[in-house]
Amino acid sequence: MTTSASLPAESESAIPADGTVTDRLVEANQRYAEAFTDPGMDARPVLQVAVVACMDARLDLHAALGLELGDCHTIRNAGGVVTDDVIRSLTISQRALGTRSVVLIHHSGCGLEGLSEDFRHDLEMEVGQRPTWAVEGFRDVDQDVRQSIQKVRTSPFLLHTDDVRGFVFDVKSGRLREIRPN
Repeated sequence: MTTSASLPAESESAIPADGTVTDRLVEANQRYAEAFTDPGMDARPVLQVAVVACMDARLDLHAALGLELGDCHTIRNAGGVVTDDVIRSLTISQRALGTRSVVLIHHSGCGLEGLSEDFRHDLEMEVGQRPTWAVEGFRDVDQDVRQSIQKVRTSPFLLHTDDVRGFVFDVKSGRLREIRPN
């Protein structure tokens, strides 16, 4: 698999020597927009599913799950953690936009694995202000998926909690491994 990081410097996809990554993205959007046609889609996902996953750049969720544009809502953050903001997004997804299923995807080799709340303390020492958010690091990815499933299933704000399933994506093989709740 080739990534933009492995492309030669003279490649069209490389970051211009006098520009930034954002400049490259804006240029790519200009090319995209030239060929773009409005697909006429509604904001409601066709498959009525919301996927919560880690922001890790190695996870190409649409390709890994066989999804097309418009099939799902995708909610991503560090670790795929079910935070208050994820519950907010899922609530809007279900109550306003018709989703009924939730798929949770963590992955092997996650940067949150082994990270502790000491990270917040170190950050406070560096910048002089303690973050209001929790790191949500973990030691056991399977148990963290189980905890995430439980958070979704017990949220009073969500209408549909009967089809909530959790998985670990193996970044080496590309395979999902389902995690059963306790």
